[in-house]
Amino acid sequence: MRHEAEPAEPPDDVDARLAARLADLRTEHGWSLGELAQRTGISRSTLSRAERAEISPTASLLNRLCHAYGRTMSRLLGEVEAEPAPLVRAGEQPVWQDRASGFVRRSVSPPHPALRGELVEGRLAVGADIAYDRPPVAGLEQHIWVLEGALDVTAEKAERRLEAGDCLRLRVWGPTRFRCSGDAPTRYVLSVVLP
Repeated sequence: MRHEAEPAEPPDDVDARLAARLADLRTEHGWSLGELAQRTGISRSTLSRAERAEISPTASLLNRLCHAYGRTMSRLLGEVEAEPAPLVRAGEQPVWQDRASGFVRRSVSPPHPALRGELVEGRLAVGADIAYDRPPVAGLEQHIWVLEGALDVTAEKAERRLEAGDCLRLRVWGPTRFRCSGDAPTRYVLSVVLP
């Protein structure tokens, strides 16, 4: 399984701040690279490279780290942004890309540690296939609303094909998979609610 993607260019500001935040979180928990590697199943060298912004982490890698730190991905990405405002204009919404898989993630709603819900826009290129081995937080509630294209979602060993307009609600306890198997890109809204 691939855990990293080589950056095509030097890290941008978000990647650099993300790397610094990952290093800070590990320090806050008092974990060595070896301890974090044991908790996440990610090699020490990959963790070290991610904390130095030598690689751009994949969605799968970030998901494993979020699980270890008890955070959603939106919260982690929100922590590398400025203090959240109650209104975020479309052009100011943070966008993160997993270049290895063809996944683009836009944090639509302003994240806030005191709130339990958030909205995310996901875009998958044709053929994109993202697998998460566990949720960042056990029991996470998700509502997946497909706006364009088709999305194959696997959760609890059941695969469901969602077409434009379809919405799937689920609680996530184990592995999940998001796949764009159609002949057009997929765009969807993900509503995430902490348990």
